[in-house]
Amino acid sequence: MIRLLLALCLLLPLAAAAVIDVYEFDSAEQEARFRSLTQELRCPKCQNQSIADSDADIAADMRARTAEMIRDGASDRDVVEFFRARYGDFVSYRPPFAVNTLLLWLGPVVVVLIGGGLVGRQLRRASQAPLDDDDMQPDERQRENEQ
Repeated sequence: MIRLLLALCLLLPLAAAAVIDVYEFDSAEQEARFRSLTQELRCPKCQNQSIADSDADIAADMRARTAEMIRDGASDRDVVEFFRARYGDFVSYRPPFAVNTLLLWLGPVVVVLIGGGLVGRQLRRASQAPLDDDDMQPDERQRENEQ
């Protein structure tokens, strides 16, 4: 029984190695482009995970298509545009500056400006508000009583 258990434990790493995608490229440059593109493209099924990191079937298909397009001579831009046309701007971690992505680009700036304005307004109100006797330091009370 122990031998059978040990034999099963020895086979376990083979199952993990079987899910690793292996793509053949003509040059190291193509392989580097593949790695870069798979980190830049987002899996449509997973939340905020690149296709390089995702185990979803759609990510595996996207990796295979990316490798195929690179081997066929497509540029990085062609690959990204292909997936954008198919899955929308969500698929890219760097969406284009367009009307439908305006909120993505300007939203953080607007939030910071509004937050800064609210903080500034609160500080201005606090500096203009009269001090209560409870808010005064003992030496300030004494000076006010003298007047």
